[in-house]
Amino acid sequence: MICPYIINISVLLGGILSWGIMWPLIETRKGDWFPADVESSSMNGLQAYKVFIAVAIILGDGLYNFCKVLSRTLSGLFIQLRGTTPPSRTSFTVEEDPPASPLSPQQSYDDLRRTRFFLKDQIPTWFAVGGYIIIAATSTAILPHMFQQLRWYYILVLYICAPVLAFCNAYGAGLTDWSLASTYGKLAIFTIGAWAGSEHGGMLAGLAACGVMMNIVSTASDLTQDFKTGYLTLSSPKSMFVSQVIGTAMGCVVSPCVFWLFYEAFDDLGLPNSEYPAPFATVYRSMAKLGVEGVSSLPRECLVLCYAFFSVAILVNIVKDSLWSRWGRFIPLPMAMAIPFFLGPYFAIDMCVGSLILFIWERVDAAKAEAFGTAVASGLICGDGIWSLPSSVLAIAGVNPPVCMKFLSAATNSKVDNFLKRPSS
Repeated sequence: MICPYIINISVLLGGILSWGIMWPLIETRKGDWFPADVESSSMNGLQAYKVFIAVAIILGDGLYNFCKVLSRTLSGLFIQLRGTTPPSRTSFTVEEDPPASPLSPQQSYDDLRRTRFFLKDQIPTWFAVGGYIIIAATSTAILPHMFQQLRWYYILVLYICAPVLAFCNAYGAGLTDWSLASTYGKLAIFTIGAWAGSEHGGMLAGLAACGVMMNIVSTASDLTQDFKTGYLTLSSPKSMFVSQVIGTAMGCVVSPCVFWLFYEAFDDLGLPNSEYPAPFATVYRSMAKLGVEGVSSLPRECLVLCYAFFSVAILVNIVKDSLWSRWGRFIPLPMAMAIPFFLGPYFAIDMCVGSLILFIWERVDAAKAEAFGTAVASGLICGDGIWSLPSSVLAIAGVNPPVCMKFLSAATNSKVDNFLKRPSS
């Protein structure tokens, strides 16, 4: 209900394309393109196609928009340095109003007030750049002592490349409200793991580099969302930044304490058949192993498909920007389509149902839908999030739900029926 219709439709199309068409077709190549006896979570099987194709689409879409925004920024700076005024302005200062046009209608008084208040208390550029350099230097000096396999020049390269990927993640999170920091962390696993090699602890170096990259790019999207909240609530960007710093400092203390609590309370923490198996630990370890072994260990045709979808993502953006707004707004967004490639299409249905409810609400009472639509969506999000707390408490207490519901495909359901009908010996 919060995301635009085109975002939700793009997510649904991505789920249909991947889980409805591509993965079943690739699954038929089992034994030819990849071994038939690999586990479903192995990066030597179908999981590799899911992860790498999604990464290729995300990088293609994110880098295209990064280059587009960068070119517009440099063009604006060049025009300002020359002292000329562009024929069509897309930004305005604190004192002036934005120009009205058919594609950019006149903003309301509330939006103008929010914009002026937000721009009045900006964070200086020198502070942002200087802070990033100081943090990068501190991490480069300290982390090699914590993880000896992670060389200082690995960390330096990560901090040099991170701003581009952080922009991609913030852009994607702004479109879909989904942070893909883990995806960019996987990219760090493969690059640093392959660079270090197996003889120099490439697996541990790749996993540590993944943590560094995820912290950088996730902070970018989180802080951007905080700034948007500050814009809507007439809060100072500086106060939002200070709040983020305080929360991060608290997390540096609380998170290790929570982990240590679970580590001491459960002797089998992280084991496959334990109460808390940590399944993604196995997945990330498989990725690190694959990164050390190199691209040659990828399944057959996986790299070709990555190149193809990377190019398609860029081509779709070019076509979308080339068409008039009347038609370009109907073209799906590659960034949104990439999310269900590896997360699954389950949430696409939820998002489209929310869009359908909002669409009907707008047809029945447009004024109330515009006024209360965001509040209703926020209530649904908060309710779903708050339920995770009592759910975790019940899980720790060993309380199991009385009813289990599961949806199976027709083929799997037929196998289950045949198994249940089998006479007992």
